[in-house]
Amino acid sequence: MSKEAYRDLWTSFINGDDGAMKLLYTEFADMLYSFGLRFTTDTELVKDAIQDLFVDLFKYHRTLAIEVNVKSYLFTSLKRKICLVLKKRAAEINQHFEIPFLLSGSMEEQIINDERQSELLGKLSRQLELLPSRQKEALYLRFNSELDYEEISAIMNVSLETCRTLVYRGIKQLRERMVVSHIYKILA
Repeated sequence: MSKEAYRDLWTSFINGDDGAMKLLYTEFADMLYSFGLRFTTDTELVKDAIQDLFVDLFKYHRTLAIEVNVKSYLFTSLKRKICLVLKKRAAEINQHFEIPFLLSGSMEEQIINDERQSELLGKLSRQLELLPSRQKEALYLRFNSELDYEEISAIMNVSLETCRTLVYRGIKQLRERMVVSHIYKILA
């Protein structure tokens, strides 16, 4: 679905079309679930946050802005809901809270089971885990969720320049580490 189609669906939803809300849920539930799992492995928390998000949308639909990027708005809202719960849990046990961003092996399922590609993917996955959380999140949003820089900067609550820098530095570090790793293998 295009951004324009999302905007039309959003407008219909705000104007009270219950079918539009159902379509919004159908269109975004799986994407939101996958995105939510990047912040916690607690699947029930993610499901509850998605449900709460749509309940809030229904409750406040008349007061929502019409001119929004729907995908960005939903991702940002879900992230905020999940992080509030995680922050509260961390506070209950007197623990410092940093917004996590988890990567899973789901990328492996997308690549052909060719031996060489699997080996490269394993190396890439190990190198991704070494990146700071903010860089991992920016790379995920850019390449897995296919969001543009403006959407990512809104979700991550950073400037457009900072967003581009996070993606650039993440890619640069991955390239450098992958080349060094490959050179060590050749020399061994």
